[in-house]
Amino acid sequence: MNYTLKHIPERTQKPREVGLTMMMDKGMSVRQVEDVLETAGDYIDVVKLGWATSYVTPNLEKKLQVYKSAGIPVYFGGTLFEAFVVRNQFEDYLRVLDKYKMTFAEVSDGSIEMPHEQKCEYIRRLSQQVTVLSEVGSKDASKIMPPYMWIELMQAELEAGAWKVIGEAREAGNVGLFRSSGEVREGLVKEILHSIPYEKIIWEAPQKAQQVWFIKLIGPNVNLGNIAPQEVIPLETIRLGLRGDTFDFFLPKE
Repeated sequence: MNYTLKHIPERTQKPREVGLTMMMDKGMSVRQVEDVLETAGDYIDVVKLGWATSYVTPNLEKKLQVYKSAGIPVYFGGTLFEAFVVRNQFEDYLRVLDKYKMTFAEVSDGSIEMPHEQKCEYIRRLSQQVTVLSEVGSKDASKIMPPYMWIELMQAELEAGAWKVIGEAREAGNVGLFRSSGEVREGLVKEILHSIPYEKIIWEAPQKAQQVWFIKLIGPNVNLGNIAPQEVIPLETIRLGLRGDTFDFFLPKE
């Protein structure tokens, strides 16, 4: 840090297992990635190339190398995995992971119907060669799962070999964990936390109010995802109580 302040909450240090910030890259250029990493690289733990943007992104290999040189793992969005699976091209997906030397992968079923045991089998198979993040929740706002189902799915996917489970919210933060207004489904989150360790969950929380809510509930070292590149540093200040939303939250009460 550039100077000393008292009563700043302790943050975990990279490489982190908890307190992760997952940034979403929705098609940035190589130069844009370099600029973001120059200022925010210390606060980015993992990067998702949103949905299937990697299919159409120019200079993909060069961009991946920039992230790799910074020590930041990257993975293709779960929608790309689903796009291969729905076309019966899972083996081709494995070859893509090999081609680009990917060390992380996301398994999701937010856009397709898939028996859960089949999803867990994909997790088991992929976890033999890469670190797997599995996403729970549908991208269809009309599909509302009860809390017990979220818990059962998360537990099964962790047991199948997922490193972390991701709570679905889409890039807008208006489905899954959240109502269409962006409001957190508080009861759902608290029920999940009764059964699943917070360290094992990445909560997709692209909106500032959502980030603030999770930090106040769990603390500065909550895992948060789908963070826009320009919001990485603002999020870090929220984690540290250096923005109005959490300004007095970590200060001594007396």
